[in-house]
Amino acid sequence: MSAQPGGGWRPTRALRRAVGLVCLLMIGAIATGRPDLAVVALPLAIGAAWSLRRRPDALPEVTVETSESRVGEGDSLTATVSVANPTGATLEPVVIGFSASRWLSLGDSDAGDRPLAAVLPDGQVADVALRPEALRWGRHRLGPAWARAAACDALLASPELTTAPAEVRVHPVTDTFKADAAMPRAAGLAGTHRSHRPGEGGELVGVRQFAPGDRLRRIDWRVSLRTRQLHVAATLSDREADVVLLLDTLHEAGESGGVRGAASALDVTVRGAAGVAEHYLHRGDRVSLLEFGPRHRQLRPASGRWQYQAVRDWLLETHVVTGVLDPAMWLSRPHLLPPNALVVAFTPLLDDRSAELLARLARAGRFLIAVDTLPADARPAIDSEWLEAATQFWRLARQNTIDELREHGVPVVAWRGSGSLDEVLRDVSRMALAAPR
Repeated sequence: MSAQPGGGWRPTRALRRAVGLVCLLMIGAIATGRPDLAVVALPLAIGAAWSLRRRPDALPEVTVETSESRVGEGDSLTATVSVANPTGATLEPVVIGFSASRWLSLGDSDAGDRPLAAVLPDGQVADVALRPEALRWGRHRLGPAWARAAACDALLASPELTTAPAEVRVHPVTDTFKADAAMPRAAGLAGTHRSHRPGEGGELVGVRQFAPGDRLRRIDWRVSLRTRQLHVAATLSDREADVVLLLDTLHEAGESGGVRGAASALDVTVRGAAGVAEHYLHRGDRVSLLEFGPRHRQLRPASGRWQYQAVRDWLLETHVVTGVLDPAMWLSRPHLLPPNALVVAFTPLLDDRSAELLARLARAGRFLIAVDTLPADARPAIDSEWLEAATQFWRLARQNTIDELREHGVPVVAWRGSGSLDEVLRDVSRMALAAPR
């Protein structure tokens, strides 16, 4: 932040007192005819004039700079608050203050606890180094920083100069996730998953007679010599899969303690989605994200490294939004949910609309897995002496909802990181083999 030259500097109380006292003594000397009063006022006038001989012609400039604009949870970044003196006069003192989001911990930094004071000669720059630590995912503000300066022996003071805060993107820590089971149905053109269509791949399904278009390297010479006719090995093609991550943002549950504390339902949702997306994108699959909420946010399906970066940035905007929402509307948009896609829904199952959507998707024949993101210590938000009893009834009602979903064919599993979905993926793949195409 900078100011126009010559503007903004204000007289301090010290200057007002000096000018007032000089004027009072001069008036008294003239009114009473006592020249000694004028002699007393003369040093004060000379001192004030001497201090004001080099008046500042501009306001100091305050800036906030960060070494990284994107960090991960638990990482530290380097930030610098700079105050430059282009005024042509020495600023003494310069008071510098700083603030930050609650999820950017300044630790033992002095700038985070109390303002700092410094002397800033003409043309010099005062730098305050900070090492904030990112405690939780999201977009957080680093700043604003402010500064106040005095000049001319504290006879002039600048207004409070505030700079705009810098934005820091804190990406969620990726929960370790590995899925060894096959995908329910791979329908892309090329990939690493075994499909049910014949083609070039590594899964052998038998031996058949040679046909035009077959590759020579597929010839099975043992069978060909025995039958006196060319035979080739028949394989299933390897294809990529579509993975849709559905994030329920209707409700939040539990208190978030950051990367080193307890995880709320939204923390589990965002970190789990980041882990699943990273796993399948590294295998070459197409991944898309949908937000089940009034905002209807979506990230188009794609694969590759750029899609992984887009997923991480997209997740930073995730927060709870309340509003009217019709679960049936989601089934009216076939482009959002491809028929062969694996749908992984992250939901705390605290809203009937979420359960209704999952049941509709299961009845529509989607390959669906529901990940329960409710923290183990979550409780209903009520203030009553019957809290324990209300919590038990609340958990029983929620368990009934989960049992009903399982009766509709929706597997509901709790997120436990690596291997959380292996058993469920195997069951879904087995059902996909038995389902009519």
